[in-house]
This record gives sequence, C-alpha cells and structure tokens, in this order.
Amino acid sequence: MLPTNFVDDVLKITRKIPKGRVTSYGAIAKSLGIAKSSRMVGWALKKSGMEIEFVPAHRVLNRNGLLSGKNAFSSETRMQELLEEEGIEVQNDKVVRFSELFWDPISLGEIR
Repeated sequence: MLPTNFVDDVLKITRKIPKGRVTSYGAIAKSLGIAKSSRMVGWALKKSGMEIEFVPAHRVLNRNGLLSGKNAFSSETRMQELLEEEGIEVQNDKVVRFSELFWDPISLGEIR
C-alpha cells in the first residue's frame, strides 16, 4: 500500500502536465525525490480513473516514450486516442517526437 500523501503528490503533478505534452513515470518519481520509484508512480496512477477530478494519466509514459500503461485504460487503444486528441502522434505504441514533447515536472520546483 502506498502512502496517501505519495499518491496525492503523484496525482497533483500529473494534473499539471500541459495538454499536448508528456512526461515519464521516472521524471515524476525524481521530482518527488524518489528517483528509483517509477513503478510506484505507475501504481499510484493505475486507479486515477476513479478520481473525481480528471487526471491526465495518458500523458505519463515510460522513459522511452512507450505507452506502457495502456492496459490500465478502458480499452487497449484509449491511451493512444487521448494522446492523439491532443495532437500527439503515436506509432507502434510509442510517442513520436517524445524528447521534443517531454515535460519535466522538476520545472515546478517544490512539489510537497
């Protein structure tokens, strides 16, 4: 079980990812001071669809730009569809121009 404040912090950061941009599980973990805990970020986001306030979890990818979390969505193509609705091109389950679209949550400064 993850600490509630950790989950809250992950959701707070994820909600700040600008539309049309993406980040990684590892970048979120690093911004929280737990760089080696990207899997924990994934677990925290897994239930984000149950949140009352929208959480754009579709903007969080693995470190290579792969849609590794796509199975957590309502259909196997939903994550890609959401990204494409924001103008983000996806090919073979990978965001095209990942490095150009990457948003680093460390730019927010202090998270907690």
